Amino acid sequence: MTSTSRRGSLIRDAENAEKENASSSSSKSGFWKKCEIVVTSAGNTMSQICEKLKNEDVIVSYIETRNGTLIKNVAGNSNTSFLITCIGNDNDITTGLKRLESIGCKATIVNGTERTAEWFPRHVTELELCRGTKTDYEPDKDSNHPGFNDPVYVERRNYISNIAHFYKHGTDIPTVDYTNEDRQTWSVVYKTLKRLHATHACKVYKDNFQRLEKECGYSPNKIPQLQTVSEFLKEQTGFQLQPAPGIITPRDFLASLAFKVFQCTQYIRHPASPMHSPEPDCCHELIGHIPMLLDPTFALYSQQIGLASLGVSDSDITKLATLYWFTVEFGLCKENNVLKAYGAGLMSSYGELQHALSDVPMHLPLQAEKTCLQPYEDSVYQPIYFVSESFDEAFNQVRAFSQHCTKRGFDITYNENDGYIQTVPYINL
Repeated sequence: MTSTSRRGSLIRDAENAEKENASSSSSKSGFWKKCEIVVTSAGNTMSQICEKLKNEDVIVSYIETRNGTLIKNVAGNSNTSFLITCIGNDNDITTGLKRLESIGCKATIVNGTERTAEWFPRHVTELELCRGTKTDYEPDKDSNHPGFNDPVYVERRNYISNIAHFYKHGTDIPTVDYTNEDRQTWSVVYKTLKRLHATHACKVYKDNFQRLEKECGYSPNKIPQLQTVSEFLKEQTGFQLQPAPGIITPRDFLASLAFKVFQCTQYIRHPASPMHSPEPDCCHELIGHIPMLLDPTFALYSQQIGLASLGVSDSDITKLATLYWFTVEFGLCKENNVLKAYGAGLMSSYGELQHALSDVPMHLPLQAEKTCLQPYEDSVYQPIYFVSESFDEAFNQVRAFSQHCTKRGFDITYNENDGYIQTVPYINL
């Protein structure tokens, strides 16, 4: 997702998410709002009422039976009224009320002004709408980028990025014909990092890296194609790759994880700086991220952060992005009481991997509710790293955090069989 030299940008991007989402959301479904309605039932069960609303993508988050409040209908019979709090966009709520009227209910909006959730994709194919990118660090924009004065590199980068812009879910990821320069850069990065991984990486990472060498052709002399890696990854943990045009905005990137999709760049960093990149490239993605995504528990952890991000506020996106940063990107763990690294930002950075396991920085236990608030340094190695006792512990923490520390009013699950997100309301009767 991010390169090690771009530390801090994920959080800054999240903090500026409202501005970024203004343009990217305009082609989507708009903002959701919380709406309170009073429904007078004409003999319909509560489940029938909820089902009608659910069919219009309206989420019921609270139901209160108005005991003792009986309303006479025209025939003189008494009907019970309900106060229902629901969440949805204007069109869906309006249609939902019409559906209630069609089964003989009377529904009246009593409060519908509070915006409660941002748009989020409901089907895996809608991830095509989640490709918002930051362009500040691209070689034709940033004068500090190693490729800034290399028009040939810029043209090639743009060509490869366009593959992602036009990619359609369910189709094969196009093959990139890497140049000799690309392969030389990959080889330098690969050999240098692998030597350090032998002593600094956790066992899960090292074992899975060996599997990638065996099954996907990882080697110093060959850059794996995303389609090959994606097929193997999906067989193992259900995750699959989708080509990314560049640095994806936090909300869009985290949303893709909910669907077990990892947005992955295909271009290679500039050959003038093989051990440094101001943005993510496939060295960072394939060497840093993919080995850990082959671990079932770690894959569930990544998906849980994605599910937690759907529909939440910008401030919650910032918290989740921070949690992602200090775990998936720069996380440490214990193995037989020995400190080891698993974060992709560390596994793809020779210098920071050495720094992280030294006595220089602080090593604190992972506590999701505190870690999510920890600021991090932008231009130097991290002064603080967070340590997980196990991946199971980290998964349980982020699951609990997403349920209790984000303000959404409903829970979310992903049905892999049909590719749809399902909403699960928090109902208090």
